[in-house]
Amino acid sequence: MIKKIDHIAIAVPDIEDVARFYEEKLGLKVAHRETVPASKVRVGFIPVGQTRIELVQPDSADSPIAGFLEKRGPGLQHICFEVDDIAAELEKLKAAGVRLINETPVPGAHGTRVGFIHPKATGGVLIELSQPPDRD
Repeated sequence: MIKKIDHIAIAVPDIEDVARFYEEKLGLKVAHRETVPASKVRVGFIPVGQTRIELVQPDSADSPIAGFLEKRGPGLQHICFEVDDIAAELEKLKAAGVRLINETPVPGAHGTRVGFIHPKATGGVLIELSQPPDRD
């Protein structure tokens, strides 16, 4: 069951460069930075109320985000919804014939378990489902 929008991800070539805009012009601060080896990215999270903006930078040339930036340039990359049980949600979607990028959960930032729904199944928007680490 979807609980809330967890974050909105923006693909960027350089987190620090983009973070300066959010900090200097909007007064928003990057509260957490992390490298996610499974996704080959570095991320920076900016809290905005009950949700966050996630700045996503490729950590290697073969990162999916590097390909995204090369093809589309910087911009909105995905929307993430928090769920109670990621494995159950992915299984339910798979059984319903929804095209998934991940059929089983993979490690995400902040110790989460995540899975992505393919944009061709959602009208063109990449959707991430995320289960917080304190729920199994």
